[in-house]
Amino acid sequence: MNERVEISNSEWEVMRILWTLQAATSRQIIDLLAEKLGWKEATTKTYISRLVTKKYVKTEKRGRAYLYLPAVEEEATITEQLLASFAKICQKHIGQTLANVVREIPLSQADIEEVSRILAAKQKTAPLELECDCLPKGHKAKHC
Repeated sequence: MNERVEISNSEWEVMRILWTLQAATSRQIIDLLAEKLGWKEATTKTYISRLVTKKYVKTEKRGRAYLYLPAVEEEATITEQLLASFAKICQKHIGQTLANVVREIPLSQADIEEVSRILAAKQKTAPLELECDCLPKGHKAKHC
């Protein structure tokens, strides 16, 4: 996994616009986030600037304006951030957490088929139970 600086929920909103449009001026981003979330211009500019600093967004000068483009791939970044979140959870609880997520989020028929295929393949080699990985090996967990 590529170690990237995490981004805030608000910064994700900017990234979602850039991934969707592939490129946008600050005015486009400002207008869209004002409409979607009621953000003020200065707020949006702050988040764009932070994303440029974190190297999630790159800029190109187009005449007098700057064009903002995603510097990271959407799917890879989403996966990276989710795996970083799951790494914070005891591996013994990941399965139930994943089941809770699947229960709560909307999925298409194609998504469900793909997840089912992946789970069927994983089931062939999965252990019966995962051990708690909260403590170093050799230490007994009281809770897990």
